[in-house]
Amino acid sequence: MSTAVELKKPSFPVAAIRALRPRQWLKNGVVLVPLLFAKRLFDEALVFNALLALASFSLLASGVYVLNDWFDREKDRLHPEKRKRPIAAGHLGGAGAAGLVVLCWSAAAAIGWCLSLGYLGVLAAYLVLQFAYTFALKHMVLLDIMSIALGFILRVMAGAVAIDVAVSNWLFLCTLLGALFLGFAKRRAELSALEDASAHRASLADYTVPLLDQMMSICAACCLLAFGLYTVEHPASDRLKFTVPFAVYAVFRYLFLIHRRGAGGSPEKVLLSDKPLIVDTALFLLASAWALYA
Repeated sequence: MSTAVELKKPSFPVAAIRALRPRQWLKNGVVLVPLLFAKRLFDEALVFNALLALASFSLLASGVYVLNDWFDREKDRLHPEKRKRPIAAGHLGGAGAAGLVVLCWSAAAAIGWCLSLGYLGVLAAYLVLQFAYTFALKHMVLLDIMSIALGFILRVMAGAVAIDVAVSNWLFLCTLLGALFLGFAKRRAELSALEDASAHRASLADYTVPLLDQMMSICAACCLLAFGLYTVEHPASDRLKFTVPFAVYAVFRYLFLIHRRGAGGSPEKVLLSDKPLIVDTALFLLASAWALYA
């Protein structure tokens, strides 16, 4: 039996890449949102800076993932999906994990240095937030979700600082409310999938499915309202309002997948696997480009 397990153990490079969770880099795509809505998509220099910001933030986040996985390895072994992660499965040891964290954070800082000191400040703020989340906030009901949402706001701020544009108030609100919606959906999926949810995450003991459903509904409604107001008040284009139906469908489709398909535990997995949502996202981006640039 032990031989069979060893044969299935991946090589260090494979385990390292899996530990970095490249699939979750999709979350960092919000770094590019300021570039799109500031109408700078055809400015080659700013596009290059935005892509550098995307790369550095992805590396920084991957280092955080490895750090979290190391401290959560015992509890992750109680989770049906997380127990397959390299550290929880025993495929990546402490020395390898530490090396990955140092490498990722050093590379992220080096790229950030090429952008600006302000951008480095945003990276530092994100890192401080993640330390607070890892060692304290993730055990506190509601604050665990609020800290996740703040992480998305910092991503948007990073994208804006990288190309030297201001983050609009509407974009701030839409990001906050959308991230809260996804965070509550994630907790709902964890609560539904685990027999003893509190053993995996202490804050789950304070949540109930009806409570999370109510908070998801509030965040979804407020997010759509904020985005709708943003589109009709956008100073650059009156046509941006035509993107609202795609945003509405995306939220409704995600709610359908949560309640009827048991999805929501991994937003990036949903976005990469559900064909209607993929098509809707593509149409939303095309409509946004047409409204802003045509």
